[in-house]
Amino acid sequence: MARFLRPLFRGTTYTRWLHLWVPMLFESVWLFIDMSKPWVPALLLIPVGLIPAVRHGEGVQAQLLLVPGERDSGISTVPSATWRDRLRTVLWLEVRMALGAVAMGTTAWGPLLTFDLLGAAFGRVPYDNPLLDIAQPHWAYALLALLPLIALYGLVVGLGELVTVIARRMLGPSPAERLAALEERTEQLLERNRIARELHDSIGHALTVAVVQAGAARAAGDPEFTDRALDAIEDTGRAALEDLERVLGILREADRPVSSRPTLTEADRLLESARASGAKVDAELSGPLETVPAPVSREGYRILQESLTNVLRHAGGVPVQVRVAVAGGSLGLEVRNPLTAEIPGPGRGSGLRGIRERAALLGGRAQTGPDRGDWQVRVELPLR
Repeated sequence: MARFLRPLFRGTTYTRWLHLWVPMLFESVWLFIDMSKPWVPALLLIPVGLIPAVRHGEGVQAQLLLVPGERDSGISTVPSATWRDRLRTVLWLEVRMALGAVAMGTTAWGPLLTFDLLGAAFGRVPYDNPLLDIAQPHWAYALLALLPLIALYGLVVGLGELVTVIARRMLGPSPAERLAALEERTEQLLERNRIARELHDSIGHALTVAVVQAGAARAAGDPEFTDRALDAIEDTGRAALEDLERVLGILREADRPVSSRPTLTEADRLLESARASGAKVDAELSGPLETVPAPVSREGYRILQESLTNVLRHAGGVPVQVRVAVAGGSLGLEVRNPLTAEIPGPGRGSGLRGIRERAALLGGRAQTGPDRGDWQVRVELPLR
């Protein structure tokens, strides 16, 4: 019984009932003009539904009255963009008016039938009621008085559910809108992954350099070396703060350009940071790095940064060979260092995975793993 009465205490029941009644306001005005042609408003809805903005208005009404408060309502508020959208809007308007007529008739006649049945039970013969033909009053009619109200309650609830289902079908997103929403969601996920990689690369590199420098300074016991280590930690910390501020700026401003991100023309900063951390870096940069497209150059910088960070984290101050070359329509990047006891397994660690993801997003290739006694990171990125 409680489940049966639950819709009575739900606000959605009454907002849906109001939604069904809205088109009947226009129908009522027309009936005052010409009662002999009640179908004229339904005919006028055909050209009205072809107006693109009508779909937007109907979608807003449906979201407000049929599914109030639902985040994923399945009802679009975008104006009609195709003829299919316009025709669906026309069909929706006609169905809405038809269901509204049923709701209006039920709402008007249900209480009236109850009133006449109670009147017949108390000795009054109803008149001018085409739905009741009572010649003799009788108390037994009181037993039937609640049936019209129960039917009214069921129809109001049922029509509300029905019009909501139809609204999701007629006013739901078109295939093009679903594709656009999917693309937007994909872009958001890619942007979140990119920002996560940015934070991992920049902050991870800075922390690794700081830890290695601090450990080397403590082990050396040389004031001059300690001063150099502190200078390197300070410079790396400042660069990390700049990277962090830039990434936070991207989070605050979605349309902010990424042109401020470092590129391979600033690779010397990474090499000097690695050397200051104790690594013996032998670097060879060849080709016109300044002509590399900005997206490729930015991702190449991050790949080099992550590779050097992995060397410092897992191998420490070992000899490192860095080769960066621009030739033949591609950017080649190779980082090699002697193997140590700790060898990252294939696909283990977010750093190596980030390198492969960056290369794949640009249509390039990345190879990481042991090679002739060394640990190797080799990446090739197309310039177009």
